[in-house]
Amino acid sequence: MLVRRQTNYSKWALLLLVLVLSSNLLLYRSPFSTIIIPDEAFWVVAGSLLDLAVVSPLLLLAAYRLSAKQFIGFIATGFIIARFLIPELYFEPFTFMFYIGIAFEALVLFAEIALLGLVFYHAPAIYRSVKQQNDSPLFALLPAVYQRIKPNLLISVLLSEALMFYYAFCTWKKKVPEKLTSISLHKNTSAIAFNVMLIHAIVIETIGIHWWLHEKSLILSIVLLLLNIYSVIYFIADIQAIRLNPVRIKDGKLYASLGLAKRIVVPLSFIRSIHWGQEPEKSALLFVANDLENAEPQVVINFKHPQQATLSFGMTKDVSQIALKVDDPEKLKALLEE
Repeated sequence: MLVRRQTNYSKWALLLLVLVLSSNLLLYRSPFSTIIIPDEAFWVVAGSLLDLAVVSPLLLLAAYRLSAKQFIGFIATGFIIARFLIPELYFEPFTFMFYIGIAFEALVLFAEIALLGLVFYHAPAIYRSVKQQNDSPLFALLPAVYQRIKPNLLISVLLSEALMFYYAFCTWKKKVPEKLTSISLHKNTSAIAFNVMLIHAIVIETIGIHWWLHEKSLILSIVLLLLNIYSVIYFIADIQAIRLNPVRIKDGKLYASLGLAKRIVVPLSFIRSIHWGQEPEKSALLFVANDLENAEPQVVINFKHPQQATLSFGMTKDVSQIALKVDDPEKLKALLEE
């Protein structure tokens, strides 16, 4: 998983990365290319290869925490991008580097497939671990998998998709937990109605546009239909995830989530301060359900040191502050004070 470094240097590194990529794009794919590129373009192409396969991965390393495998993968990707960015006439002396990049990517792909096989191998043990935790799969699945397998971006994405299908199709008989230690986020808002409205809009748009587009382009109409089906499944799953996962205080930890989009688990001992009615920082992670009007958070919670939150598709983010708006703020206040 790509975890952003919380430094000012990471922002500058990303800016430089954009400049490096855009300058090479303009060099080879702009109306001025024939004027800028000399007849003997060997050293120009060599410089571009250095930019794409060395400088760009180093800038990514400065912006994100990369493993050795990820860093090598970005180097290989740089060679492959260079092959498609640089015209074949100029790239011909460096063709062997393209095949080296392909070989590295094939090795990385094989490693990822092997990891997926490992997940299926451990699936029974993972299922038992999730059941034993007696917790919501939204919080329990990823930790149960990563107890046995090293965290990986592809696995995180696939597990997030599995959670989406689970909440969309397998949770309709589950009851909303009504406990003394849980507080809902959505009952006093229009979050559920908003998602239902989006589902209706997608269905109507699918019926209206699909048949018209079907006559124009069969492939495009099928792609649009699949995207719309996926979107409907996602919003149904999001509704269920919001309903079934209220804010909870359990086993000395604060569990907060907002559908499939964001969630975090923080030990109460890691909370530095709690402020009611305070404006959150721009970097704060907000747990505020959608409403017809702009809803303001009721409480801001600061941590002693950054905590890892899980976002869409299994992405992670380190946050030092979260802000919440709940249906029963007095109950949350009492639970946090206890």
